[in-house]
Amino acid sequence: MAAKACNILITGANRGLGLEMVKQLVAKSCSGCQIFAGCRDPDSAKSQDLRELAKKHPSLIRIVKVDTSNMQSVADCAKKVGPLLGKGGLTLLVNNAGVMPHNNMKTITAKEMQDIFSTNLLGPMMMTKEFLPYLQIAAKSSGKPGMSCSKAAVVNVSTVGASMAKAHEMFELFNVVGYRISKAGLNMMTVCNALEFKEDGILFVALHPGWVRTDLGGHDAAISTTESIEGMLRVMESLTEKQNGAYLDYNGQVLPF
Repeated sequence: MAAKACNILITGANRGLGLEMVKQLVAKSCSGCQIFAGCRDPDSAKSQDLRELAKKHPSLIRIVKVDTSNMQSVADCAKKVGPLLGKGGLTLLVNNAGVMPHNNMKTITAKEMQDIFSTNLLGPMMMTKEFLPYLQIAAKSSGKPGMSCSKAAVVNVSTVGASMAKAHEMFELFNVVGYRISKAGLNMMTVCNALEFKEDGILFVALHPGWVRTDLGGHDAAISTTESIEGMLRVMESLTEKQNGAYLDYNGQVLPF
């Protein structure tokens, strides 16, 4: 992904998986690459680590404000970032921002469900829509055949908990109904976009990062953010048109929808 000048946009980049992805991409990046690190509140205490990282790498990292639960914020982000992308367009969009309230069918409210869908499904959908013209530019200008994350791609950070095939075996372990339903919708969106924009040469995948020690995953999770992102980036670097619309984990294993 860093073999040539490229533009990468990551949402939820101020902590957890998003921040770790920015760190590892900085280590891989070449001259001319730009990483747009999106977060809800760039000036908050939760964004301090990202601000410090950006200060160390001012030529690589641009912090951009985007609240993926707010569609006006998404539109404003596109208006701000679009002109900064240049003739190369947007190489890679990583829809990483997400929320996981702990609720079940007995406790969840309509407002909570709407908020979850706004961040986990509608946000990625509108981010993809707003940045689609720039992804199309990247695909056309790359001069590369096939599909890849170094040409033009959208990676939707999903979860194995969204798998309907695994719903029964995971129910007792992972009964967060709003989160799982929203991510199942994200998987469907990934497949639909893969089919709709196949001729544009834009790759779409849904990627499960594993059970990770983050604010969402908790302290008892199986792997660190470093392990997860190392795996995710290896998978992303290996993707071709054969995986367009795929649902994979951070080790590259195919997950059942």
